[in-house]
Amino acid sequence: MEKLSNYFGQNIIQKRIVITGGTTGIGKAIAELLVSLGGRVFIFGRDVNDFNEAMDDIKTKASAGEIYGVPADITKKEDVQMIWERIDNMLGGIDILINNAALAAGGIVEGNTDEWRYILDTNIWGYMAFAKEAVTRMKDQKSGHIINIGSMSAETQNKESVIYVATKTAIRGFSTSLRKEINPLGIKVSHIEPGAVTSDMQKDPKEVQEEKIKKMEMLEAEDIAMSVLFCLSQPKRCDIVSMQIRPHLQVI
Repeated sequence: MEKLSNYFGQNIIQKRIVITGGTTGIGKAIAELLVSLGGRVFIFGRDVNDFNEAMDDIKTKASAGEIYGVPADITKKEDVQMIWERIDNMLGGIDILINNAALAAGGIVEGNTDEWRYILDTNIWGYMAFAKEAVTRMKDQKSGHIINIGSMSAETQNKESVIYVATKTAIRGFSTSLRKEINPLGIKVSHIEPGAVTSDMQKDPKEVQEEKIKKMEMLEAEDIAMSVLFCLSQPKRCDIVSMQIRPHLQVI
């Protein structure tokens, strides 16, 4: 085997990478890592302040790669069209898609169907819409890699997050079936399911999350970024189909 430094960077340099929900949490951590390895990364998110802060922060670390982006909402068809026009113009296509944009949601007793529809549009429709556009471009070049960020919620199926569980269970099935459809086109599909990860989606305040990290009951966003890198670093003959990452002491 080559040096590990070469192994983990060879599939990232100058690759055209799109990360949905790339302005905070896991998405931002992935963007920072892949830019640092020479990737040409495009991110977006619906919150303008989060977007601007992420762009400014990543630009300070982007000596090896390039960072692009635009504030946008993945649930709006006009925004999706605008995003892909920007991607085509700025990157000239796509090699890697990281489907990551998602929102937390609770049970069926609280909330209403309008709120649930927005969650479903973000957590499911957004993944499918971006996969569709990515495959349209990747199939002509007969190569590409789609990574869908799921959740261990699909396995734990907690009663407190019924709507979220439904969306992440859908992404588990979507990833499995999608791989069967597009592998013959030369396109890889990987599905990553994190356990508890520190983020704005967590109900606990930051101080509590930091304490859980110290106790090894919660992951850092950077841990998931490293898992994404591992999937992307495999030779063409090798697919990481499914990966679960749990905090050492999280009981699932």
